[in-house]
Amino acid sequence: MDEQVIRFGIIGSGLMAREFASATLRWSHLPTMNVRPEIVGLAARRPESLSWFTANLPNCRLAVTDYRELLTSPQVDAVYCAVPHHLHAPLYCDIIDAGKHLLGEKPFGIDLAANAQILNSLRARPDVFARCTSEFPFFPGAYQIVKFLQANRFGKIIEVEAGLWHSSDLDPMKPINWKRQVQFNGKYGCLGDLGMHVLHIPLHSGWMPHNVRGLLSKIFEQRPDNHGNMVRCDTWDNAILACEVNTGEQHFPMLLSTKRIAPGEANTWFIKILGTEFSAEYTTKFPKTLRTMVFKSGNPQSWEVRDIGYASAYPSITGPIFEFGFPDSILQMCAAFCDELVNRENMRQPFGCATPEDTARHHRVLTAALESQRTGQVVYLEHATN
Repeated sequence: MDEQVIRFGIIGSGLMAREFASATLRWSHLPTMNVRPEIVGLAARRPESLSWFTANLPNCRLAVTDYRELLTSPQVDAVYCAVPHHLHAPLYCDIIDAGKHLLGEKPFGIDLAANAQILNSLRARPDVFARCTSEFPFFPGAYQIVKFLQANRFGKIIEVEAGLWHSSDLDPMKPINWKRQVQFNGKYGCLGDLGMHVLHIPLHSGWMPHNVRGLLSKIFEQRPDNHGNMVRCDTWDNAILACEVNTGEQHFPMLLSTKRIAPGEANTWFIKILGTEFSAEYTTKFPKTLRTMVFKSGNPQSWEVRDIGYASAYPSITGPIFEFGFPDSILQMCAAFCDELVNRENMRQPFGCATPEDTARHHRVLTAALESQRTGQVVYLEHATN
């Protein structure tokens, strides 16, 4: 099979940069792909951050501390960029202006204005392909729900609930980092960091909220810095958004939640969709388990529980009886980006990464949530279906 190679540069050296790089080294798990990523360059501000990548990426020929060197290199076709939110607009726009395809971390700009700046750069460079990261919908159970939605299985939607919870901030003595400071993370707090994961499937399904009531919480307002001094922690820790969706054909409530302080939860992503003809629920807490219920008049109402195994969007060499995990979801997301970049409307499966337009809708929802928290009122989004 002829195979097209996409030569990537990575900007950033944190956990997600290493996850992405590792995913490209596992490409042999995807035997049906006609495209392959190859990491050829890396940019990180601190020289010591480069060593893991240069030691583990055999094709990485360019390791620099100035990301602009990646952007001027003819060896680089696309860039995966994983940097703090306040750097999204300047770096993403530079990547786009340089004509490099972009897979950028969420929220695709620290705020609504920064997101608009990125999208304006994309409009000026229609030759550049860009997507936003969101890996959880590529878990087999979540992906199966996507297929149910595409097949219109649910009938009239009754309600939707989706969320991403973890407990990493429950310890008040956990040292502060950039995600807990507005100047780097943005005013969205946990919503900016986690919200796209929660909204990816709803927005892909055309479920832009018509209105939002935001309930945001700051549990710990101080944390120690690296020297043990207590400093201000000024971002939102938890958020619950009560929304109404009105597509013209469907009108239903949708409850969204993002939590950094959810006791006992270890990065638990979930979605539950209740419909008049069919309902489905999936959570990464039980990664092999998919719950569904078919309703037929006169029949008992009974939820069915089944193990879904390794039924991924892109076929893998891993046997279907085995369990799927977070690194696998990164691999599948990377595959979706590469697939759509090369094949566009002829993707090998119909569910892709979050689009720039998705990120714009996502920012409108998050901005409305901040306004709702400030005023204590429901905030209506104009032209919510756009």
